[in-house]
Amino acid sequence: MKTLLARLRWPLPALLAWAGAWALFVALQALGSPVLLALLAATVLGVGFSILAGTWWRRFATGLGFPLSLALSGAAALPAWAWLLPLALLLLIYPLNAWHDAPLFPTPAHALRDLAGKASIPKDALVLDAGCGLGDGLKALREAYPTVALHGLEWSWLLRALCALRCPWARIRQGDIWLADWKPYAMVYLFQRPESMPKAVEKARAELKPGAWLASLEFEARSLQPQATFRCPDGRPVWLYRAPFKPRKG
Repeated sequence: MKTLLARLRWPLPALLAWAGAWALFVALQALGSPVLLALLAATVLGVGFSILAGTWWRRFATGLGFPLSLALSGAAALPAWAWLLPLALLLLIYPLNAWHDAPLFPTPAHALRDLAGKASIPKDALVLDAGCGLGDGLKALREAYPTVALHGLEWSWLLRALCALRCPWARIRQGDIWLADWKPYAMVYLFQRPESMPKAVEKARAELKPGAWLASLEFEARSLQPQATFRCPDGRPVWLYRAPFKPRKG
């Protein structure tokens, strides 16, 4: 289930994030913290809220709203280079070459609880969450397949580190999901977007071995015939395709 903040109508989430960042900045200043430390802490809070936004422009609006408003207000005297800190923080979490992939949005809790009944894999199989973000997909996969070896791949090194803390039982690596080798895996799980699904299909066709599964939350591979499908508790579909893949009928 989405958090309360994620369910609020835009731009209210951004306004709440900016207000929270300003409140933290003012509180730290009142406690005598250096202005640079207060700027960094408040920016971290705003960028943390930006993770809940569903599009890149909303993430940047949420994450950069506080430092931009601070700069325009003239409320703090900072060296010119200090204003690069918020942008650097955003780029650490959202690397440039990851912008063309799916926005960071977590797999809902228990979304994959029916997966094992639809897609059978060996108990000691390797399963990849391609673009694991903060690890919600890995947790859902673990609920479905408690005995498999779970791997996560995430381009952002910061998200990779946070995911590793949340999912110490999985192997989390930093890297590009499109350059990684999918051959060892009995299942590759995706929560991408419609625009990137053709690329995922091309890679799955080239690399997944016969019998391996491609599982996609919400977005279907329109060129493939699904082996099975089911709906999460929140109503979104999970599409399952098995190699060798069959073209969609009709």
